[in-house]
Amino acid sequence: MANPPHHDIPPELHRQLQEFRQHLWRAKILEALLAGFFGLFLSFLLVFGLDRAFPTPGWLRLVILLGGTSLFAVFAPYWIHRWVLRHRRENQLARLISRKFPRLGDRLLGVLELADQTESASSLSPTLRKAATLDVAKVAAKRDFTQALPTNRNVVGLTVVAVLFLLTGLAFVFLPQAGLNALQRWLMPLSDTPRYTLTKFDNLPDQLVVPLGEPFTLEARLSKNSETRPASAKARYSLQDWVLASQENGTYRFNFPPQQREGHITLAAGDARKKIRVLPTHPPTLESVESTISYPSYLEMQDRLLSVRAGTLTVVSGSDVRVHANASRALAKGTLKLKSHDPDTFDDNNSPKITRSTGRPEGKRLNYPSVAMGSHPVELEMTWTDVLGLESRDSFRLRLEPVADESPAVYVQGTERQLAILPEETVEFEGIASDDFGLKTLGLEWSGEFTKPSPDQPAKGSFELAEGSPVSRDLASDVAFSPAVYDISPQKLTLRVYAEDYLPERGRIYSQPIVLYILTRDEHAQMLKDRFDRIIGELEDTSRKEQTQLDENKRLERLDPGELQSEANQERLEEQRAAEQENVEKMEELSERMEDVFEDALRNGDIDKETMKKLSQAQRQMRELSQKDLPEVEEKLQDAQDQRSTPEKSQEDLKEAIEEQEEALEKMRETLEQANEANQNLEEATFINRLKKAAGDHDGIAATLTEGINRLIGRSPDELDPADERIVGEVTLQQKRTASDVRWIQEDLGHFYARTEKPIHKTLLEAMTDAGVDEGLERNRERLNRNLTFKGIVYSNEWATQLREWAEMLEGERNQNGGGGGGGGGGGSMEDQDFEFMLKVMRMIQSEQDIRARTRALEQFRRNHRPEVEVPPIP
Repeated sequence: MANPPHHDIPPELHRQLQEFRQHLWRAKILEALLAGFFGLFLSFLLVFGLDRAFPTPGWLRLVILLGGTSLFAVFAPYWIHRWVLRHRRENQLARLISRKFPRLGDRLLGVLELADQTESASSLSPTLRKAATLDVAKVAAKRDFTQALPTNRNVVGLTVVAVLFLLTGLAFVFLPQAGLNALQRWLMPLSDTPRYTLTKFDNLPDQLVVPLGEPFTLEARLSKNSETRPASAKARYSLQDWVLASQENGTYRFNFPPQQREGHITLAAGDARKKIRVLPTHPPTLESVESTISYPSYLEMQDRLLSVRAGTLTVVSGSDVRVHANASRALAKGTLKLKSHDPDTFDDNNSPKITRSTGRPEGKRLNYPSVAMGSHPVELEMTWTDVLGLESRDSFRLRLEPVADESPAVYVQGTERQLAILPEETVEFEGIASDDFGLKTLGLEWSGEFTKPSPDQPAKGSFELAEGSPVSRDLASDVAFSPAVYDISPQKLTLRVYAEDYLPERGRIYSQPIVLYILTRDEHAQMLKDRFDRIIGELEDTSRKEQTQLDENKRLERLDPGELQSEANQERLEEQRAAEQENVEKMEELSERMEDVFEDALRNGDIDKETMKKLSQAQRQMRELSQKDLPEVEEKLQDAQDQRSTPEKSQEDLKEAIEEQEEALEKMRETLEQANEANQNLEEATFINRLKKAAGDHDGIAATLTEGINRLIGRSPDELDPADERIVGEVTLQQKRTASDVRWIQEDLGHFYARTEKPIHKTLLEAMTDAGVDEGLERNRERLNRNLTFKGIVYSNEWATQLREWAEMLEGERNQNGGGGGGGGGGGSMEDQDFEFMLKVMRMIQSEQDIRARTRALEQFRRNHRPEVEVPPIP
């Protein structure tokens, strides 16, 4: 504020000083304002400009803001105080004027001081003071005080401020977002307001994880709203050389060499600057691969988790396969590339189709989508990326090989493939099955076939041996099968073990068949006769060989003792010993076969005790020959070859061998005699059985014709239904076979009578000749062939009756001469009574064994859940 004017100062001078003061104040206040605006505009533009070059740090922006606002906050007050507040009074103004006009200023300052003094009559004269003041006022009036003002820079200041203001305005006009961003960052320097750039990138990370020790690439893609798109950009890793990259489709691609240590990438493009932290890290490695196999629904199997240790996995067709990768680090994503070798999916270039899918990460585990397994191989290629963004160095390849659900393998073991048994016998064996994908059941099936016409139906049935499950790869069961348990009459029976797996509509898979010839006792006796004939024939051959060897041993015995030990004769002795060993082995075999024949004869029950006795004696002697007599001969021949023996001792050993051999040969002859007697008895018994069998064949022919008489009678062969025509053909063929059997019976009976000369055989031969059996059976065959059904039935029954009468004639004669069927009343020697008792005991034991075996078969059948045949009571 200006102080009041002095009353002694002329008004013109006072006004002149006041105008000077006003000019001074306006100029300096304007300077202060201009300086303040200059600081504000300049600091803002400085922040704006620096932000275009690099991200201005907060501390620098704070310094700039403080510097810019300090001109308003510090300089302006100081400037106003200096030029306004300190130049309020006239004396202050006079001093300022004195800088320009020193004399005038000094006089003006003196006048002003006189005006401020207090008058006194003794010291100051008012007249003199007034005159001095007027004089100074006149001089001052001639001066322009504005020239005494300090240098005025307001024009420059206004220009500078105007320019800065213009620049600021242009920044907001042309770069409004950048201007607002700079204003915000300028006003709030310590805030985290991001810097606005004209060049913008899409999603550049603050941190980048790269493979350790491997080249890597940084791709910087310009944003769609980037205001500038520089043609090139540069980047550097820490203090390494700059890497230049040209823009291609809005992307800069920087290729960096392998790095081992942590560092930073500095990226510069236009006004955009980015600093990215780089962490070289080992890529994720694959620790294990697993696969979950979902089997086809029909297999009824649970999903199975398998560890994949090779590049190939075998999978049943129709399954779904899910692959799981377990890595060393948590995973973010994964890709599965699938290449199918199914020709139906090949493209136009005849190349396999390739499809891609994405895996689902769960920590370190990556679950790829399931793959449907068809009938063609599929190749999988898996890649993965961890949570750090690192990709796998190498992919994992897996080939899925489809396999078909193969049929089960079924077989039997523990028995022969063809057997002839009686109905009450039991066949025991083991049924085994294996499959690749589970067995449902293991069972036994049988089907019969009559070898001659019969009114009965062939046997047929099956039952389950063992129940499987979807996880059962192998099933096995012991089988005890007895025809009597299932009420199966004599016929040809085919047994087969079967298995079923879970594949729909496949059905049963069968093993190799076991063919059972279920025989009647008559047929069984005939079979024993045939087996016995072969044993006797081989026993005769062995006896002849033994005789030949005995002759050779006797020739060697005639040599001198010294000559016996020559090399050539030693070789002859070795040949004799080896031949004797062969006879021992052959006799062991015949003894075992004879024992089997005896056991089967014991089971038959219809063979008389005399025959059984002779069979037993023959078998016992054959066992003694194989275990004692013949081995002793071989041992003596071995001693005769001993080089340590003296010539005399060798000759003595040979002599003892010959003696032992003569005794053994004599026992062999006795055995042959007993065997021939037993065979003769068997042969005689077989006539009865053979006649009964022929009678039974005629009964079967008659029964078959009777069953189909309504369809057959009165029709010519051409009018018959194909099935009936087949029946007629079968009975005709059976009649032909039976007629041939009867002719052989008649011929064999004649030879047997020639050897035995028993009257009963002659009587039977004459009866058969008188009956004209050959012509009668042939005429019946012709009737059957012409489908004379009624006559065929009548004559078949008549011949059955006749043949049975002839069998009863022979059977009655045998009973009168010694008893049949292994029985007989008391009487006879003590030895016969002992043997008869022993025979009964053996038959009881055999019967118990058969019952026990049939019981096992019955219990096995009753344990099954799905019986398909009725179970008869145990006979």
